[in-house]
Amino acid sequence: MKTCRTGNGHPPVTYAIAAQETEDVHVSECPCFLVSGHSPKEITAKEMWDEIKKNKSFDELNSEPGSPSRPGTSIGAAIAAKVKVPPGCDRTVTFSLSWDCPEVRFNEKTYHRRYTKFYGNLGDAAVKMARDALLNYVDWESQIEAWQSPILSDTTLPDWYRVTLFNELYYFNSGGTIWTDGLPPKESIERSKVTNTEQNDIVIDLFQKINAVCEQIYSPQSSNSEENIGQFIYLEGIEYLMYNTYDVHFYSSFALLSLFPKLALSIQRDFAATVLIQDPTKKKIMSSGEWVTRKLLGSVPHDIGLNDPWLELNEYNFFNTDRWKDLNAKFVLQVYRDVVATNDQSFAKAVWPSVYTAVAYLDQFDKDEDGMIENEGFPDQTYDAWSVTGVSAYCGGLWVAALQAASAFASIVGENAVAIYFNAKYEKAKIVYEKLWNGSYFNYDDSGSGSSSSILADQLAGQWYARACGLKPITKEEWIKKALETIYEFNVMKVKGGTRGAVNGMSTEGKVDTNSLVSKEVWAGTTYSVAACMIQEGQREKGFQTASGIYEAIWSDRCLSCSFQTPEAWNMNDEYRSLCYMRPLAIWAIQWALTRTQSFGEEKQKLVAGDEEEESNLLLRQHKGFKDVARFVKIVPTSNVHRSRLQHTYETVLKTLRL
Repeated sequence: MKTCRTGNGHPPVTYAIAAQETEDVHVSECPCFLVSGHSPKEITAKEMWDEIKKNKSFDELNSEPGSPSRPGTSIGAAIAAKVKVPPGCDRTVTFSLSWDCPEVRFNEKTYHRRYTKFYGNLGDAAVKMARDALLNYVDWESQIEAWQSPILSDTTLPDWYRVTLFNELYYFNSGGTIWTDGLPPKESIERSKVTNTEQNDIVIDLFQKINAVCEQIYSPQSSNSEENIGQFIYLEGIEYLMYNTYDVHFYSSFALLSLFPKLALSIQRDFAATVLIQDPTKKKIMSSGEWVTRKLLGSVPHDIGLNDPWLELNEYNFFNTDRWKDLNAKFVLQVYRDVVATNDQSFAKAVWPSVYTAVAYLDQFDKDEDGMIENEGFPDQTYDAWSVTGVSAYCGGLWVAALQAASAFASIVGENAVAIYFNAKYEKAKIVYEKLWNGSYFNYDDSGSGSSSSILADQLAGQWYARACGLKPITKEEWIKKALETIYEFNVMKVKGGTRGAVNGMSTEGKVDTNSLVSKEVWAGTTYSVAACMIQEGQREKGFQTASGIYEAIWSDRCLSCSFQTPEAWNMNDEYRSLCYMRPLAIWAIQWALTRTQSFGEEKQKLVAGDEEEESNLLLRQHKGFKDVARFVKIVPTSNVHRSRLQHTYETVLKTLRL
């Protein structure tokens, strides 16, 4: 066992190596040897290896228990297992390696990892971990095989898919993953004192107003009980250093929900809490140079942060994501899907205020009050190098689906009047969305710009989610099928014969849309989601052909050969961008389409409003309350935000939601 003390304030880590001794296997150890540097009292690495070659063990090696390494040196430890294998026989030698790093530190805050709940947080658990691995690995392997076997043995599935489905899970291990015990962090030093007492009073007042709501959201994680599953973060990519990037998690979340549903709910709780929080600190936007509020009340953050996760949100700074049109809709859709999948009623009731507020916030972007939000002429969605203006297929479809999900969500939590109101908004928005239909697909947007008539591979993202959680189709089913056929014909099959996935943008002339960096790229995660949508709509063969392009490009030896480091994107010249990325976990949306979608059926809402006059009065009352919330969470110039407005905002939100 070796304990390594790290620099720059990072927590120490202890490593342990072990081998299992049996009647056939003899284990010996070298507690300490010199790896580099000079120390006359230590055994050198050469002497250690010479001993193994000479005596096949460390039994005769005079190695004392290790002392701390000296400056300029590094030390190691070794074990050796000796076994005789008679002719025609076999023997098993088992080694294990463990490491214990119980602390995670961010911005002078210390969190404990999830496993410390079982092994303690003193940093002395490496030996026990190594021992547990030796004694239990056979059982672990059998459990893994039992989990994978039904899929691996299913000959109705393509060979490449059965393997790639599990291989893409590498990212949960390699993606900067941190799983904490869910308890509040320890402060390493005192917080800086706030000199602006009035500003501090505002923060305290506002915190007290929303504290009860956030406590309800976090109630399963507020103690060291069995219900506390902890908090989970992972990077957008090893080159894009932001935790839990939400517009991307929209795609990858199917993997977490399918395999670790309680962790999936934990992430949604984190984001539900952020919706009701405003961070008035400023950050600079790279694309414009302007300084903006870090996080506005009602907005869903782009990410949970980097330097101080959960507390300093929105590390992304290329655009002001408080004006993005997809994040809030994606939040509503994800939490509704998760409620339907887990049937967790307490979770539904806890996050409902955030769902309502998220819809109200996004409503401000319906500038002409026709029921449909409009994009604002910059890349205000996940395709963040591709501008979009006016009503768009991507954000418009997400908005329509989110309104339907919000209506169904309201029914679940017993808010029948709100359900009726949101359903009316859904029907109104759907009419505008359908104006994008051109007979073969939904136009990219209605601006008449260069990409306006582009065939967007991801144009049915809203429909994909609606079907995935048992909601009604967001438009005519024959249009959905026709749009998918168009995407398959152009975005998939016209790209190297369908062997590279679905290119994001394509013209009806069969030419790749080159109006932006991302329009001419194939995105692995998007391709998987499009394939899942196809399968959900009964186009199984097309779906698997579409997804197989990712296997051909990444996992086979015939193209990029980026196994276990699937990139976000590549272009028509097979030049990739951003290795090891979160979004390709969306392959689990295909498995969801194959196994889970059918079990939900189509959501049958029972919306009871009474006679026509009663329904009209109900809608008017709900509309007034909704618009009150929407007005108070509307983005206003920073100079106009003062104490009375912020306090009134929270009071209005909480009063409307009866909290």
